[in-house]
Amino acid sequence: MNDTSTGNGKVVVNRAMSLDGFIAGPGDAQDWIFDFMGNDAPWQKEAAAATGAMLIGRRTVEVGDRMDANNDRGTESRGEGYPFYGPMFVLTHQPPDPPDPDVTYLTGDIGEAVATALDAAGGKNLQILGADVAGQCLRRGLVDEILVYVLPVLLGDGIRIGQVARQPLCWQWGWSCRPRGVKSPAAALRPSAA
Repeated sequence: MNDTSTGNGKVVVNRAMSLDGFIAGPGDAQDWIFDFMGNDAPWQKEAAAATGAMLIGRRTVEVGDRMDANNDRGTESRGEGYPFYGPMFVLTHQPPDPPDPDVTYLTGDIGEAVATALDAAGGKNLQILGADVAGQCLRRGLVDEILVYVLPVLLGDGIRIGQVARQPLCWQWGWSCRPRGVKSPAAALRPSAA
């Protein structure tokens, strides 16, 4: 999942996607994801262990806060959080007042934000969360890998994975192993040489 043996973590976009290509439902809804994915799954723990830092978009933080407030975590999530412990960076035009003391807020250039967060990852992967931040990273060629978990649901509306990049991108498919008990295979995409 990463190349931490050489101290070269990757910039990874980690997304769940519906069968009809949506990464978020209407109103940025993501509660549907937790009907199929629990944070205690072994592959989730492996992804979290390979992650040294997270760079998150402000809107994604707000959606997560709304989900927490409404207890919208679906049937597979048992209230546990993602098993990641490390620095979290939020890219925003306006940091909140008061700021969350456990978060570093970054403003400005996406390249500088990725460099800052990747440095803080200490040789592990930097996980990118949020459609807008992922799109900015993709457009600048900053992403090493996209992990896509295709879930057995049709949403019909929302944010499509293709909307994130806003331009054609060439990637190579490489299916990862499907660990026992995982309900959805993950496709690992890497930039194509073409």
